[in-house]
Amino acid sequence: MRSPLSEAVVAGAEAAVLESLPLPGNFPAATVQACDISMFEGVEDKDVRKSLFVKDVPMPDLAPDEALIAVMASAINYNTVWTAMFEPLPTFQFLKEMGRAGGWEKRHDLPYHVVGSDASGVIVRTGSSVRRWKVGDHVVIAPAYVDEQDPDTHRDGMLGQGQKAWGFETNFGGLAHYAVVRASQLLPKPASLTWEEAAVNPLCASTAYRMLVSDRGAQMKQGDIVLVWGATGGLGSYAVQLVRNGGGVPVGVVNSDEKARLLKSLGCEAVINRQDVLDGDDTLLQRPEGWKKLGKAIRAAVGEDPHIVFEHVGKQTFAASVFLARRGGTVVTCGSSTGFEHSYDNRYLWMRLKRIIGSHGANLHEQWEVNRLFALGHLIPALSAVYTLAEVGAAARSVQTNQHIGKVGVLCLAPRPGLGVTDAQARARVGEERLSLFRR
Repeated sequence: MRSPLSEAVVAGAEAAVLESLPLPGNFPAATVQACDISMFEGVEDKDVRKSLFVKDVPMPDLAPDEALIAVMASAINYNTVWTAMFEPLPTFQFLKEMGRAGGWEKRHDLPYHVVGSDASGVIVRTGSSVRRWKVGDHVVIAPAYVDEQDPDTHRDGMLGQGQKAWGFETNFGGLAHYAVVRASQLLPKPASLTWEEAAVNPLCASTAYRMLVSDRGAQMKQGDIVLVWGATGGLGSYAVQLVRNGGGVPVGVVNSDEKARLLKSLGCEAVINRQDVLDGDDTLLQRPEGWKKLGKAIRAAVGEDPHIVFEHVGKQTFAASVFLARRGGTVVTCGSSTGFEHSYDNRYLWMRLKRIIGSHGANLHEQWEVNRLFALGHLIPALSAVYTLAEVGAAARSVQTNQHIGKVGVLCLAPRPGLGVTDAQARARVGEERLSLFRR
């Protein structure tokens, strides 16, 4: 049963009403439990449906620089899968480290972890030092949780020693009815998008933006050939759009004809089905004969080797990425979903003057810029499926087993899909067909 405040948020109540209603003492949230961290020891299939479940948790106190968000929708990211697998290490270690810092950070050290690094919703409370935001504002959440008193943060938010991924390295994440965020994480929700469409974008789209467009990433220019692994996944689908918008030539790598058709609908003309090129043998991804076959297929599609390789798969593809980038080219990497320990032939790196750039998340300015692209309709959400919060285990499992395309959304307080649009004309300009591309 929803609290009066939750009901008021869903009904679209005015700010004065939201401020007058008491906060609920508890609320539903997707959690993992500290007592379960050894449950998958010796288990081959670490099924996240066994470790990730919804329970009522106490409402946390709010620090002066924070806002309390009534979460309308959230999304599954691979960091939630890692959390629920307790790999590469249990996230309770992050929470304990926060707790040792004392002060407001101590709240995060709990025997449960409320997960989720994406969200859209309504501000229902603000801390005493929050200036630019007010109760009733519709927002999306930037997942970079930074220490504004760290000098390196003012150089780049992602360089600060205290930088964390909200909902992964912090508690009180987005897969819940309520979430706690710092004011520096708040972005205006694009008025043309539904709650679930807005919720799925911040983490993956901003990560891809920093990797490709930002001066801290590969600095893609017009005409650049960009090889995108996993091009219909959460990161890849935004990368393809950013490359096209910036005048580059995306070469999308997929593993099925269905995904190839989706990519072409997205405007990616050069699509490589690695199952066809490698005759269904993915072990060739880690051998020179496989790299050469992929290189030949890329040149057949676009006539050149890639200027940039958009890398996030990790162990399975990294050696191929280093090989496939052209002389003087760039491999930009943000993750390693198939494994963190990479092996590659360094001769292809040093003798051909290539670069590897490490990229992580996005700072607030980069988040703001990519959010603006959604508001303008220049980027579309990669939303392919929507689950309820009660189904969060199944939603995370679909990502864990790579049964999804794009992004998987989760309704939290929103009672059904399709709600939250406040500018119907802007939505019409983008077009329903385009906005629902990943759900067809």
